[in-house]
Amino acid sequence: QVQLVESGGRLMQAGGSLRLSCAASGRTFSSYTMGWFRQAPGKEREFVSAITWLGRNTYYADSVKGRFTSSRDNAKNTLYLEMNNLKPEDTAVYYCAFRNEPYKISGYSSKANYDYWGQGTQVTVSS
Repeated sequence: QVQLVESGGRLMQAGGSLRLSCAASGRTFSSYTMGWFRQAPGKEREFVSAITWLGRNTYYADSVKGRFTSSRDNAKNTLYLEMNNLKPEDTAVYYCAFRNEPYKISGYSSKANYDYWGQGTQVTVSS
C-alpha cells in the first residue's frame, strides 16, 4: 500500500505564490511517475501536472503551463507543486497521485492510470 499526504493548501490572494507538498510512503518512490490533479466544486477532477520517476520530465495542463512547476525529492519521498501567479480559477482541492507501474509515463494525464491518491488539500484564491 502507498500512503500519500498532501499539505500546503490555504487561502491566497490572486497573483500570489504557494507550494504544495505530498509525502509518500509504502513504496520505493523513485521508480514511479507521480501526478497532481485538482477538483473544483461541481467539476470533474482534472489533470494539473505529472513528473517522471527521476524528475527529468514534467508535463502540465495548458491552464497552468508557465505558472506551476512540479518537482520531487526522491531522498525525502516528497512531491512538490510550486504555484505562481495564482488565479481565482485555480481554486480547487489539489490531489497528488501515484502510478503503480514503474517507469511508465504514457497516459500521464488520465486519472485512470493512477492507483493511489492523497486526501487532498484545499487551495482557495480570492480576487
